[in-house]
Amino acid sequence: MPKLTPYLLAAPLIAFIAVFTYLPIISSVDLSFRSWNFMSPEKPFVGFDNYARLFASDDFWHSLSVTAVFAAISVPLRLALALAIASYLKREIFSSRILRGALFLPTITSTVSIAVVFSWVFSTDYGLANAALTGLGLGKVPWLQDPQIALLVLILINTWKQLGYDVIIYIAGLQAVPQELYDAASMDGGRRWQVFRRVTVPLIMPTTYFLLVISVIEAFQVFTIINVMTRGGPAGATDMLVHLLYRTGFVLFDIGTGSALAVILFVLLIGLALVKSRVLGAKVHYEA
Repeated sequence: MPKLTPYLLAAPLIAFIAVFTYLPIISSVDLSFRSWNFMSPEKPFVGFDNYARLFASDDFWHSLSVTAVFAAISVPLRLALALAIASYLKREIFSSRILRGALFLPTITSTVSIAVVFSWVFSTDYGLANAALTGLGLGKVPWLQDPQIALLVLILINTWKQLGYDVIIYIAGLQAVPQELYDAASMDGGRRWQVFRRVTVPLIMPTTYFLLVISVIEAFQVFTIINVMTRGGPAGATDMLVHLLYRTGFVLFDIGTGSALAVILFVLLIGLALVKSRVLGAKVHYEA
């Protein structure tokens, strides 16, 4: 019996993960090869027709490009800002702790609430952003109506929301760097930038790698901010993959094609993780 105790203790969690994670994944893969509209009891097998329809769709390729641009801008921006702020807030003083808490608050705040508030802030007619511009004698900007600006606004909002998490993780990584290495570098005449580039950056590479993986996955799964603030507009400028999946499956009720898109997104994220592992894996060293 003692040998079975660890398995019995883990059984509820394993069952929960199996029911709410693995079974839905298997069901989505199965549905991606079928045609179903939520209403019909029949789910005829259509093979790879759903995938072929997606790859022939301009909407799919447009959403993929929008998602790639979103990730390419937001991920480096998040990590760069987080590292810079964490480098300043890593000191264990009262003001740093207060600022850490303030930065982390948006991370645990409801995304819907944040999206609603920023919809008001960036409203063309009565928003706070345009009120500030008007007060400075400048013209109003159609923040969420201009296809050239709307995606950038969403990137800034998403970066602001997720930044606190990245900062806290980076602070933990920076505090784990032995002070002796900084002292040795200082004695050798290393300048601040040289110490940062040759001591800090290599030693926090595991932290950077972790945050890179997490932030890319999050960037490819952004949905709530888009659905509340722009609904994929204007002119499809913010219609990212998960929003297209939502429209396909839950607005058009094309569950087969929506499931195929979910499988493609899953495979795409796995592929990106493998590429990052191959490119950055040799640069990541963990302390024994």
